[in-house]
Amino acid sequence: MLYRIGRFLFRLFFGLFFRLRAIGVENVPAQGAVVLCGNHTSLLDPPILGTPLRRMVHFMAKAELFDIPLFGALIAKVGAFPVKRGGVSRESIRLAVQLLKDGNMLGVFPEGSRSNAGGMGKKGAASLALKAGAAVVPVAIIGSYSIFRRMTIVYGKPLDLSAYAGASSEDLEQATDVIMTEIRRLHASYK
Repeated sequence: MLYRIGRFLFRLFFGLFFRLRAIGVENVPAQGAVVLCGNHTSLLDPPILGTPLRRMVHFMAKAELFDIPLFGALIAKVGAFPVKRGGVSRESIRLAVQLLKDGNMLGVFPEGSRSNAGGMGKKGAASLALKAGAAVVPVAIIGSYSIFRRMTIVYGKPLDLSAYAGASSEDLEQATDVIMTEIRRLHASYK
């Protein structure tokens, strides 16, 4: 319930202040395990990634955020779970894989931090998707979050990563390259 209220408020916020346009929402499977892989340039990227969708999106968030009174409890209630700074713990990976195996949707930014925006992707998104047998949907967030300037979010068609199921480091690198290339293509196509 809290997630739906938040999504409604964010729809109003993004619609009013950023004229949000969503393209390709129909490409996101209505059920089953899904990893949404988006580019990352702003603290507003997590809420904008899930706002146009009917399904709940879970996110990994810095563990420190859960120590902030009220805010930590709030983000936990809307599907976020903690990740320690400096790397993802085995516990966080297990939780992410279990969420996916239970048929949930996970939002991931393969670039890692916002400071790496536009850089090479990290292998975590591909690894999680392959371990859980999840669909991977590339997502391009286009715009600069300037007030009253259009923001566009483009959901691409699910990617077939089955050729990289060996999960060797090289396979994961190639799968990540496929994801990052598609995100960049979507970004360039709708800019």
